[in-house]
Amino acid sequence: MLKFVKTLMLTLALLVSGTSFASEFDHNYTTWNSLLAKHVKWLPDNKQTAVDYAGFQKDRQALKTVLNDWSSVSQAEFNGFSRNQQMAFLINAYNGFTIELILTKYPKIKSIKEIGGVFSSPWKQEFFTLLGEKHHLDWIEHEQLRPKYKEPRVHAAVNCASIGCPALRNEAFTATKLNAQLDDGMRRFLSDPSRNRVKNGELQVSPIFKWFAEDFEKGHQGFKEVKDVFAKWAKDMGPTPEIVDKIASKSLPLAYTEYDWSLNDIPR
Repeated sequence: MLKFVKTLMLTLALLVSGTSFASEFDHNYTTWNSLLAKHVKWLPDNKQTAVDYAGFQKDRQALKTVLNDWSSVSQAEFNGFSRNQQMAFLINAYNGFTIELILTKYPKIKSIKEIGGVFSSPWKQEFFTLLGEKHHLDWIEHEQLRPKYKEPRVHAAVNCASIGCPALRNEAFTATKLNAQLDDGMRRFLSDPSRNRVKNGELQVSPIFKWFAEDFEKGHQGFKEVKDVFAKWAKDMGPTPEIVDKIASKSLPLAYTEYDWSLNDIPR
C-alpha cells in the first residue's frame, strides 16, 4: 500500500511539473511579435511588406534567443498544445528560421535561392533544431503544416523571404487570432494585382496556386478546385463589378504570373 501511495504521489508530481512547464511557453510570442513590429513594414498599398534585414541583424541576439526558446520545446510539450497553438508555433518557426537563414549571408545576398548548392536548396538546409531533432524548412512546411493540418490558407502565412511570396506579417501568429490572420493573409495576397489579377481576358495568378494546387482541391475550407479560392475573394480581386462576377462565376481561364524571387528587403 505504501509503495502504491508513493508511486501515485510521484506520478502526480510529474504531471503537475509537466503542466507547469508547458504553461511557461509564451503563446503570445511577445519578443518575436516585438521584433516583427520593429523590422517588418507594410508597403503603402498594405498588400505586401518589406523586411529590414539590417535591423534584424542588429537585433540578431534577440532573434537567436527567440529561436533557441522554440528549439527547446520538446515533442511532448508540443503534443500538449492545441491544434491552433501547434499551427501558430510551426508558422512562426518557419518565418523566424527563414529570417535567420537570410542573415547568415546578409547583406551579400539578393535572393534566398543563392543559399545552398546545385544539389541542396535553401529549404533543405538542416540548420536548426525543432521538437528535439535537426530539421530544414521544408520539413516544417511539407512534412508538418501541409499534410497534418490540411489548411490551404497556410500558403499565405509562411514566408520565403521573396517579393513573390505572400506578405510576412508584422505580428506573430497566435492561436487566438489564427483564423483571422490566415483569412487576412489570403485577402491581401489575392487582392495584390502585382501577383494576382485579371488581364487580357485571363485570371493571372501566382504560381503558388500551380505548385500547391492539390492543397486547394481536397475540400479543405470549401475549396474543391483552385478557382474556388479566387471566387471566394472575388470582391477583393476585381476592380469592377463585371470582373468580380467573372471571377466569382469561375468563367475566366487561368494563367500564372512570374514569381519574383528577389529578396523582400526594405529599400536602401
